[in-house]
Amino acid sequence: MPHINCNNASLYYLDEGAGEETIVFSHGLLFSHEMFRAQIDYFQTRYRCIAYDHRGQGQSEVTDSGYDMDSLFLDAAALIQNLQLGPVHFVGLSMGGFVGMRLAARKPQLIKSLTLMETSADDEVNKLKYQALNLIFKVAGSKPIAKKIMNILFGKTFMNDIDRIDERSYWENKMILLPKTVTRAVSGVINRSGVFEEIKSIQKPTLVMVGDEDVATTTEKAQRIHKQINGSVLEIIPGAGHSSTIEQPKFVNAILEKFLSHLQTGHNSSVSH
Repeated sequence: MPHINCNNASLYYLDEGAGEETIVFSHGLLFSHEMFRAQIDYFQTRYRCIAYDHRGQGQSEVTDSGYDMDSLFLDAAALIQNLQLGPVHFVGLSMGGFVGMRLAARKPQLIKSLTLMETSADDEVNKLKYQALNLIFKVAGSKPIAKKIMNILFGKTFMNDIDRIDERSYWENKMILLPKTVTRAVSGVINRSGVFEEIKSIQKPTLVMVGDEDVATTTEKAQRIHKQINGSVLEIIPGAGHSSTIEQPKFVNAILEKFLSHLQTGHNSSVSH
């Protein structure tokens, strides 16, 4: 399994597909590259798809430090540079979005386009609630709070769909098996600084997506980002919570497809003029 050293952390990454352009997928808290399986399967016939695990999560190294968002942004920048990917289409969900915003604002030369999903440019509004949950996690593991975690990560449509009981069980089991060391990553997310003013400088084509049932980063958070990034596109995904790539994969793929193909046609038309 491929690992690469980035900013003093050994990061696991998946490298599938082929194409002139590369999409880098950056996952949300408590997940791994696996949350983008449906997107990788869909896009890999035309794009090189890289999906990596943040330090301390998935199959990446559990480091002693470096869980703040500024360090994670440097991890992602190092990944793009060390794999010599050139400017990429960066797709970040939640925590991956915190990374993506910093990348596009601070190292725009690494980014061709930015997709932000279920994320926020502000400080954490649910800080006290999440700190309490994180304390339980640290002491007793995630099992006692697995149901609560599921209701934060997934919307009511997914949680109540009788046809998706096996999928729910699969992800709940993943949450139960999370090691206590993941609380380091959780602390990094909870205590992050907002970047609302900074993202005004982003000039790359940007797509903002949010599930209409997201309780962790509500549609209002997505609208704030959309208004702050000039020329960005906002798409609200029906029947999705905080993990739309899993909950509504076909919808997400169609929106991303439209956004990326529009960039290519837009580029071609400007060349012809």
